Formats: sequence, structure tokens, C-alpha cells
Amino acid sequence: MNRRYDIDWIRVIAIGLLLIYHTAIGFQPWGLFIGFITNNESLQSLWTPMTMLNIWRIPILFYVSGMGLFLAMQNRNWKQLFKERFKRIGIPLVFGALAIVPIHLLLVQNYYGNELSYKSSMGHLWFLGNILMYVILLSPILYFFKNRSTNVIVVLIKKLFSNPLGLAFTILLFISEAQLIKPHIYELYAYTFHGFFLGLLAFLTGYLFMLSGEPFWEMLQKWKWFFFLTAITAFIARTNHWFIQPNSTLLALESNCWIFSLLAFANKYLNKNGMQLTYLKEAAYPIYIIHMAFLYFGSTLLFPLQIDASLKFILLLVFTFVSSLFFYEFLIRRINIIRPIFGLKMK
Repeated sequence: MNRRYDIDWIRVIAIGLLLIYHTAIGFQPWGLFIGFITNNESLQSLWTPMTMLNIWRIPILFYVSGMGLFLAMQNRNWKQLFKERFKRIGIPLVFGALAIVPIHLLLVQNYYGNELSYKSSMGHLWFLGNILMYVILLSPILYFFKNRSTNVIVVLIKKLFSNPLGLAFTILLFISEAQLIKPHIYELYAYTFHGFFLGLLAFLTGYLFMLSGEPFWEMLQKWKWFFFLTAITAFIARTNHWFIQPNSTLLALESNCWIFSLLAFANKYLNKNGMQLTYLKEAAYPIYIIHMAFLYFGSTLLFPLQIDASLKFILLLVFTFVSSLFFYEFLIRRINIIRPIFGLKMK
């Protein structure tokens, strides 16, 4: 099967947005409550675009991870797949929990004058733990249907997702999850039952989208503007408090409309390779693993300065991105022996 460059681009863009989002948390008054170093002066103006991103930035990564599983299964048996996923996900997760996340925990302790103590934790790498569990849980079922294109269930899935009613059914599943779990905060995905089951649904749905083949993508192209306009209308309505107070049902609807439209536009405009993508698709994963350490280090340097908070935000964002990219380019990328602990193949 041909490489899907649009999926690579979505993953790169989502990691970039994650870096911006994490930087912005340091300028919110509640950032300290979720373990971030926070600036004394908040930037409330950042919160509006953050709320737009927050309901789809993590779910779309689960979607594309499920799509990636479909592509990985095409030329691997189940043993090869488990071995490859453990190398790419399991090893970086263990290393990150033991050696990367403790660094930014120590930086927080030091900044606030607390007693320094080593603590292993998955931290922001919780996403990798979820993906690894989904692969283990779903692969036996999905391998059963591999190369069974005439199976009645496979035929029904392909027929369902060649029609917009299939996407309506998908949204209904996400709404049902929200109604059953009843998350206190819909956008709180890390270490919650809501995050686990929402991620599982998105991961499986992403796989099924790929299984459905070209008819699905053709259908998605026809309906992309409908989903985009629905998403932006829902966002404007909730930020201006139109109709009713935002709730999990409406957020599940808006989240998936953003994702469907983004998948469609990426498929139309980004499904092509280039030097930038070749570099960034390899760099994105290691940068995701290490960026929090540089974000926290930059925060300790910049937040005590008596300068405008907006300038601090820009400087911190640039510092985090440049430092992470520098560390990737001159250490991770070039030192062959450490590439696997950051999810890369040895050259």
C-alpha cells in the first residue's frame, strides 16, 4: 500500500500544536494545578484559541494512530507488529518515564523551592501507554479480518463508511461514550476513563476509515465543508454562550466535525511528499518526547524576568522549539545508539 503523506502531515501538525498548547498552559492561572510552571501574569486571551484546539488535538492523534496501525499491519504478521510497536512505543515510553519526565518534575520542584526528589512517571507520555494498550487489545480481532475482504462484517463496514451516515454513526458513538462516562471535564484525557475509552473509539475508527478504502475518502471530500462549517458554528456558539451551556454531547459533536474536516482537507491538499515532510515526520516523535523538559527549563529562565507576558510567551515558545529541534538534530538523529530510545530506527 502506498504511503499516506496526509496522515504524516497531520501527525506533524498535531505535535506542533501540542507544543504551542503546552507553552500556553504556563500562562493560565490553573496551570500549576496540573503540574506546570506558571507565570505570575496570566494571558487570558490565549484561552479562546486553546479551547478550540483542546477538544480535537488529542483525539485526532488517536485517529491517525489507528490509521497507522492499519498501514503497519499490511506487511507484518502479528508477531512482527508487536515487536515493531514495542520498539517504537514501548522502549521510548519506559525510557521517558525513567529518564525524561523526572527531569521536568525536578525542575518544577526546584522552581517552587520544594525538596528535590526523583520520581518516575509517564507524565505527558501517557498517550504512548494508551496506544500500546489499544494495539494489544485490538490486534487479535483486527488480524482476524485481515485479507477477508468478502467477510460480511468487512463488507458492511465498507458500505457504512462510504456514506455520510457512517460518520453520523461515529459521532453517535462518541456522544454515547460521553453520556456513559460523564467526564467532569470533556477535554481532560490524560489518566482518565474518559480519555481511555474516547481514545479507544478514535483509534478503532481511524483503523476502520482506512479499511473502508477510497470510497470513504471520496465521501469525506464531498462533505468536508459541511463538517467544517458545523464545527466552526458550534465553536462560536459555545464561546459566545448561544443556545445552551456547552456539554459533553455538544463537545463530542464539535470535536469530530473538526476532525472529519481536517482529515478531508489534509487528504486533498497534503497527500504529497517533500523534503520538509521527510525531515519533520522523523523529528516530530522525538520532539514530542523531549519538549517538556526544555519547556520547563525555559520557564525557569524566563518567568522571573520583568518583561511583558506576551513577549515571554513568544520567547518561551521559540526557546522550546529551537532547543528541542537542536537536541534532536545534533544528538538524537546523529548518535545511532540512542535513536531507538526515542522511537527511531537505527541507521
